[in-house]
Order: sequence, then C-alpha cells, then structure tokens
Amino acid sequence: MIRNVLTFVSLGVMLFASSCGEYQTVVKSTDYEYKLKKAREYFDNKDFSKSSQLYGELVNIYRGTNKSDQVYYYLAKSNYGQHDYLMAGHYFRQLIKEYPHSTFAEESQYLIGYCYYLDSPTPRLDQKTTQDAIDAFQLFINIFPASPKVAEANKLIDELRERLVLKSYLNGRLYYDLADYRASVISLTNSLKEYPDSKYREELMFYLLKSKYLLGENSIDEKKRERLNSELDEYYTFVDEFPNSKFRKEADRFFANTKRMLNLKDEDLKK
Repeated sequence: MIRNVLTFVSLGVMLFASSCGEYQTVVKSTDYEYKLKKAREYFDNKDFSKSSQLYGELVNIYRGTNKSDQVYYYLAKSNYGQHDYLMAGHYFRQLIKEYPHSTFAEESQYLIGYCYYLDSPTPRLDQKTTQDAIDAFQLFINIFPASPKVAEANKLIDELRERLVLKSYLNGRLYYDLADYRASVISLTNSLKEYPDSKYREELMFYLLKSKYLLGENSIDEKKRERLNSELDEYYTFVDEFPNSKFRKEADRFFANTKRMLNLKDEDLKK
C-alpha cells in the first residue's frame, strides 16, 4: 500500500516537473507563433496563470497586427479566469479603445461592466465601482442595442441601482443612529430626492420625520419653533402618503407632543 502511494506521488512529481520544464521552454522561446499557440492551449485547459503570462508578453509583440485584438481578448479573459477583475477590465477597455470594430468588441464591452459588477462592494462601502458598472452596462446597451445580452445588462443595472438605493438609505440611518439629527435630516432628504421610488421610501420618510422631531425637541429656544413646525409639515406629508403605516402610532405620538410643545390646539392647526 505504502509502495503504491509512493509510486503515485513520484509519478505526480515527475509529471509536474515535466510540465514546468515544458512551460519554461515556451517562455524562453522566440518563436512567437509557437508561443501564441501554446498560450491558447493553456487558456483552453484553464491554466490561466500560464496563459496570462504568455499573452502579457505577446500583447506588445503583436501590437498593430491582425492578431492584436485576439491577444488582448485572451489576455483579458486569462485575468478574468484568475478572478483578477481589475486587470481583466483594464485589458477589455484597451481592446475597445484600440479596436472598437473588433469581433471581440461586443463581448468585451459587456464584460467591462461585468468585471465592475463582480468587484462591486457591499452597500455599506463606497459605491464608485457600482456606479462604474452601471455606466459600463448602459454604454454597452447604447452601442449594442440588438445584443442578446441587453436583457441581462438591464437586469444587472436594476440590481446595481438597488445597491445604491440601499447605500443611500444606510447613510441616512447612520446619522440617525449616531444621534446627529441635523445631518440625518439632510441625508434622508437627499436620499428621497435622489431615489423617490425607493422601496425604502416609507422608512426613509419616517426617519426623516423622527429626526426632525428629535432635532426640534432638543433645539435651543430660538430654533425650536421653526424646527417643530417643519416636523409638523413632515408629519402631514408622511400620513398622507402612508396612512396605514406600521410607524403611524409613533408618528401620531410625535404629532401630539409637538402640538403640546408649541401650545397648539386642533383649531389652531385648521387655520
């Protein structure tokens, strides 16, 4: 049993050494057509580390030839295969820039967006990459409106926009959770303006109402009345849009407390 294991291990080592020896021969070769052929073989066998190294060398060798866009494409795809989406996107962009009419252009333009999509962080982090993905997919749709990938690109744009909406919502909630109600009012107001159809609209409006209430309640006398009156306006807007909101009971409590602090009666509010 042990002998069989040792034989198997030895065979594996010999095959690995042989493979490494062959690869080094390819790397040192000055026969670029041979090297290009081997790069494609490594790529087809999903040995993306070796194919990316070879295509990385060949990209300058074949620049300006009728194979240049092909080399760029497989260099980008080799990086993509290694999950290096930053470099993959870079080479896809280079291909589009230098060869906009290439047969690889359509797929490359789509994959630029998809690389950004795969690199897009969670909503709590900076969302520049998310916006870059949206822009890239939109450009793809504009350039290739008849592509079969357009429907998928639109679907991914919707998903990415939801991340931006959630990021905006979390920003507003962050200031509220930190009890910075002035900043919370600004952030939540901006979020509602930027994403008026947000699925978080009810919560955004409620926390805007609550932030205005707490800001007014804790204000100095010179600013209290103005801020509480703003909170009253927010209350009417909220209950008009969401009369059966799960937050209605708490919103009504704010309203009652605000009337008391402003010494208002029901008849005063009807004027």
